[in-house]
Amino acid sequence: MLFISQLLNGLQLGSIYALVALGYSMVYGIIMLLNFAHGDIIMIGGYIALFSIASGVHPALAVVMAIVGCMLLAMLIEKAAYKPLRSAPRISLLITAIGVSMLLQNVAQLLFGAGARSFPSSSIINAQNLSFGGIQISITAIVTIIVTIISMLVLTFLVQKTKMGKAMRAVSEDLGAAQLMGINVNHVVSFTFAVGAALAGIGAILYCCRYPLVSPTMGSLLGLKAFVAAVLGGIGSIPGAMVGGLAIGLAEVLVTAVGLSAWTDGVVFAILIIVLTFRPTGFFGRSMMEKV
Repeated sequence: MLFISQLLNGLQLGSIYALVALGYSMVYGIIMLLNFAHGDIIMIGGYIALFSIASGVHPALAVVMAIVGCMLLAMLIEKAAYKPLRSAPRISLLITAIGVSMLLQNVAQLLFGAGARSFPSSSIINAQNLSFGGIQISITAIVTIIVTIISMLVLTFLVQKTKMGKAMRAVSEDLGAAQLMGINVNHVVSFTFAVGAALAGIGAILYCCRYPLVSPTMGSLLGLKAFVAAVLGGIGSIPGAMVGGLAIGLAEVLVTAVGLSAWTDGVVFAILIIVLTFRPTGFFGRSMMEKV
């Protein structure tokens, strides 16, 4: 019974990591950018939902506002910070992404203060537990897993079956050739950022329902762990992001269950080191050759 309960906790946490990791993988797959500001977009989504609910907005509308806010912010960042550097060396984009992350954190501290604020998670998801045969099952965990599965199915359909999805795959394979074939690369990149941010907005709500606190730095560690999940699964791979997120979530819960909760973060980054040492491409990644 304890095993099933811990398994559900691990799947819940891993589902959140998977949603965030998908944003990393999608952006990297299109323009080879590690968007380290992705975690801070989640933080902004948490604040949007918090203040929306506090001002009397219906919780369902507050969730929509958080998702839309994350999408608009991601597209703004892409246009203002990343697009001018698209032809620059990759290290320039990486440094810019770190700079944008620091900017968002400091702006949030300036506007909202450095302290954490309580998030009214019960207004979005009923925090009560269900009991089946003596097993306590969290409603929040069930909702998180279901929402993640639905999000994955919608994303898979989008990428595999729609015209924009075909354009995304074409740009991912060869940006220059896609442009020559008449694909509007700018629209595709902006759309990719928007979709990744929408998943981040969903992840923000689910994360705040599990840990009902919002702070300017809440996205830093969450974003780093999601990045580890993306690398573990094979960065650039959508199924890999899902598998990597679930693996990291289950590993964290397992470490906590054996009484080593202080080591959870260390174990996550130890996994990153091991993966980069023995399988740099991750579970589903593929080796790439680059001309020099």
